[in-house]
Amino acid sequence: MVVQSTIIDRMMKITFLGTAGATPTKKRALPSIAVEYKGKIYLFDCGEGTQRQFLKYGLNMSKISCIFLSHAHADHVIGIAGLIRTLSINRRTEALSIYAPAGEESKIRNLAHFDDSVVNYEVMVKPIKTGIVLKNKDLEISAFKLNHSVLTYGYRIKESDKIRFLKEKAAAAGIRGIMFQEILKKKTLRVNKKNVSLGSISFLETGKKIIYATDTRPCKTTEKSAAGAELLIHEATYTNALKAFAKERKHSTAAEAATIAKNAHAKKLILFHISARYKNTGDLLDEARRVFKNTEVANDGFEITL
Repeated sequence: MVVQSTIIDRMMKITFLGTAGATPTKKRALPSIAVEYKGKIYLFDCGEGTQRQFLKYGLNMSKISCIFLSHAHADHVIGIAGLIRTLSINRRTEALSIYAPAGEESKIRNLAHFDDSVVNYEVMVKPIKTGIVLKNKDLEISAFKLNHSVLTYGYRIKESDKIRFLKEKAAAAGIRGIMFQEILKKKTLRVNKKNVSLGSISFLETGKKIIYATDTRPCKTTEKSAAGAELLIHEATYTNALKAFAKERKHSTAAEAATIAKNAHAKKLILFHISARYKNTGDLLDEARRVFKNTEVANDGFEITL
């Protein structure tokens, strides 16, 4: 038996706030995805109207910890201006970090700071390159290069591995109270004239891994980052019928995204960043599932909990 908190405190909820491509539709807003974990929201891209999507789908925007931008195309960043000001009106005082590809900081600062009179908290725009972008005791978020018409990064969200105690074995060994902290530090404790090793009463719970990849052609960097991932979130702007157009615009087809998931041995694939030409996503889904069965196409408001 694993301690009761194991499942509850490791839940990660992903909400697709906007799933459209370059232009919104009646049913799809511009790209933005919220990853909620341990009371914080990590926001990936911030298309126009993202703040309204928070309200529409019942997310608390005051929980936003950081914003991670894939690239500086308008459909992925314009929502920052309104979101920052709404947070200010809602009396935010905590500093907000926005991570953007190195060299694009001025564009993001213009959105963040053109009206400083109404922003009463610090907004920091931080340049990123390949590698670790943010690391805390719960998560490590790293960036990897994609292949788009401008400098673009995907993100790997990796939950920290955790040591979990086996309640019945710990009790049988006489471990209780402060002794749990002691054995975590020392790895071995003398209890009732016996040595108790940490490994005998616990196991290592491997952290979940989520990959966010948009806008991009299929990349080996994505495939490598997504190896064994619980979830790959990948753009699928077109079907294979428009593969030549996808190559020209440096986007991916549903089949190409599915091939990445298959080669990476990911557990699940969710497609988003859907061209406005597709009123029905059945063709996209069918195409992807022929390559990688465990695929879904996200609509706005789609949620998944890992």
